[in-house]
Amino acid sequence: MTRPNRYRYGAWRGGPDPLAPPYDVRAAVDQVGAEVLAGGSLREALRNLLRRGPDGGRGLDDLAARARRMRREAMRRGNLDGTVTRAQALLDQALAAEREELARRTDDAARFSETRLDSLPRSTARAVEELSDYQWASEEARRTYQQILDGLRDEVLEQRFAGLREALGNPDPAAQRRLAEMLGDLNDLLDRHARGEDTTDTFAEFMRRHGEFFPEKPGSVEELIDALARRAAAGERLMRSLSPQQQEELSRLMAQALGNAGLADQLARLTANLRTLRPDLGWERRAQVRGQQGLGYGEAAGALAEIGDLDELLDQLGQEHPGATLDDIDVEAVERILGRGAAGDVRRLQELERELRRQGWLGRGTDGLTLSPKALRRLGGTALRRVFASLETGRRGQHDLRDAGAAGETTGASRPWEYGDEQPIDVVRTVANAVRRTGAGPVSLTVDDFEVVETERRASAAVALCVDLSYSMVAEDRWGPMKQTALALSHLVATKFPQDALQIIGFGRYAMRLTTEELASVDPDYVQGTNLQHALQLAGRHLRKHSGSEPVVLVVTDGEPTAHLEEDGEAVFFWPPLSETIQATVAEVDNLTRYGATLNLFMLGEDEGLRRFVDAVARRCGGRVFTPDTEDLGSYVVNDYIRARRGRVSR
Repeated sequence: MTRPNRYRYGAWRGGPDPLAPPYDVRAAVDQVGAEVLAGGSLREALRNLLRRGPDGGRGLDDLAARARRMRREAMRRGNLDGTVTRAQALLDQALAAEREELARRTDDAARFSETRLDSLPRSTARAVEELSDYQWASEEARRTYQQILDGLRDEVLEQRFAGLREALGNPDPAAQRRLAEMLGDLNDLLDRHARGEDTTDTFAEFMRRHGEFFPEKPGSVEELIDALARRAAAGERLMRSLSPQQQEELSRLMAQALGNAGLADQLARLTANLRTLRPDLGWERRAQVRGQQGLGYGEAAGALAEIGDLDELLDQLGQEHPGATLDDIDVEAVERILGRGAAGDVRRLQELERELRRQGWLGRGTDGLTLSPKALRRLGGTALRRVFASLETGRRGQHDLRDAGAAGETTGASRPWEYGDEQPIDVVRTVANAVRRTGAGPVSLTVDDFEVVETERRASAAVALCVDLSYSMVAEDRWGPMKQTALALSHLVATKFPQDALQIIGFGRYAMRLTTEELASVDPDYVQGTNLQHALQLAGRHLRKHSGSEPVVLVVTDGEPTAHLEEDGEAVFFWPPLSETIQATVAEVDNLTRYGATLNLFMLGEDEGLRRFVDAVARRCGGRVFTPDTEDLGSYVVNDYIRARRGRVSR
C-alpha cells in the first residue's frame, strides 16, 4: 500500500517574501502625506515619490542621472567633421602620388595636368568635384581618389540600412541593381502607407524580397518606419550640427558619392517620406559633439542617434508635460539604452502607480495625478494624530472620541424607529416587540419592531476656518503647520462631528473656499496682500447657509490686513495698511458679531501691527486671541474647537 504524501508548511525563510508586492502602497501614500504636511505641494510630492522612488528605492531621478551621464559621454566621443577631414587627407594623398608620377614624365600633357592640379579650389568638396573627369596618370592616386567617394557612399548607406555591408562590398553590378530595386520598392511601400492604404500584404512581399537588408527583422511596416526614421533623423541632425562651411563640404561630397549611382534621389525621397511619417523625431535638432578623434559619417550619425534617443528618454523620464504618467515611458527603450535593471525599476514604479490608482489612493485630474478622497482621509487622520500627540497627556483622553458625532447622552427612554434616525438601536426593546408580536417560536424582525434609544440632541456648529495663504507663511516656515492644522480639523469634523459644517477659506490678496483636496494641493500666493475682509465675508456667507447651527469663525494669520475689496470686486493692496482696509475688515467683524458668531484669532509671529489689530478685534467682538508657537498651532485650534463644542453640549 502506497503511503500518501505528507507536506509541511512554514514561514518563508529564504530571504525577502517572493510574493510580496514590490512596494508598500500605504507607505508610499504616507510618504506623499509627510511631504504635504511639511508644507510641500501635493503635485510636487506625488512627482517626488516617483522621481526619488519609495522607501529609498531607485526612482526616475536616478535613471535620468544615468541617461544624462551617457549623453555627456556621447557628446565627448569625437569631432563631427571627421568625414570631411578624412576626405581631405585622402585627397592630399592622391594628389601627392599624382604629382610624383607627373614629375617623372617630360611630355606637355604632364605639365598641363600639373597646372590643373595647382589650380584646384581650396575646398575639398569642390576639388573632388572638379577631379571627377580627371585622367589620372597614377593608378595609386586614382584608387585613393575613388576611396573618397566609395567610402562615403558606403558609410551613408550603411548608416541608413544596417544590412548593406555585404551588398556594398560586392562589386557585382547585379548586387548594385538589387540595392537600387530595394530602395525603389521601399519608397513605394512608404508612399502607400502615407496615403492610408492597407500595406499588410505589400510589407510581407517587401520583406520576402528584401529582408536580408534588414537584420532587425521588423514585424510590421510601423516597426520598419521607426527603425529607418531614427537613422535618417540622426543623419539630418548630423548635417545641422555642422558649421555652414562644413555642411556645404559634406553635402557636395555626398552628392558626388551618391549621384552617379542614382542613389541621391532615392535617399532624398526616402528622407522626405520618413519625415512625413515620423515628424516627432527631432529632425531639426543640433548637438555640439566635441572630442579629439575625428568621426566618420556613420560614427558621427551613430553618436547623434544615441544622443537623440537619450534626449527622448530624458523627456519621458522628466514627466513634465501635462497629464504625464509613467505609462508614457517606453520601457523597451529604457532597456535598450540603460539596461535590464533600469527597465525593471521603471516597471516597478509603473506597477506602484497603477496599484495606487487601482486601490483608490490616486485619482486623475486635469493636471495629472492627484490624491483621492480616500488618501486625503488618511492624510487628515495622520495630521489629527500628530495634533493629538502634541496635546497634554492629562487631557488627551478627552479628544480621541469613540462615540458617534450625531448622538449625545442617552435619556433612558426609547421610541419607534423612523427613517433617517441616527440614534443607536435599542436591542432589548426591539427583540421584545418581536416576541410579543409572534409569540413562542422562532423570532423574526420587521421594521415595526425596531426602537431607538433617545439621546440628548447635540447642538451643531457652522465653522469657518480662515487660513492665511500669503507668501510670508512660506517664508517663515508656517505653511506646513497651517496645512496640518486645517487637514486635522477637517478630518476631526468629518469623522467625529459630522453634523458640524466646516468650510476652509484661504486668503491672500483674494479669498477662496477650499475643499480638502484643494487645501492639500494649494500653492502659496506669491502676490502681495492679506485680504482678511474678503475671508470674513465668505465666512459670513457660510454661516448664514447653516442658520440653525452655532456660528464659529477661526482665523489663522501672521500679518495685519493689507488688502480689501472695492465695490466692483477688485482688490486694493497697500502697505502700510490703508485706513480703508482696516475699516472694511472691521465692518465684516461687526457683521459676524451681530450675527452671533464667535471669532477667535490665532496670531503667528511677533508682528506689532498684527498684535494691535487682533487685540482690538477681540475686544470688539468678544473673541479670544491665541499666540501659539508654529509647532503648537494644530493643538491650539483643535483643542479650542473641542472645548467650544463641550461648552455648547453643556448648555
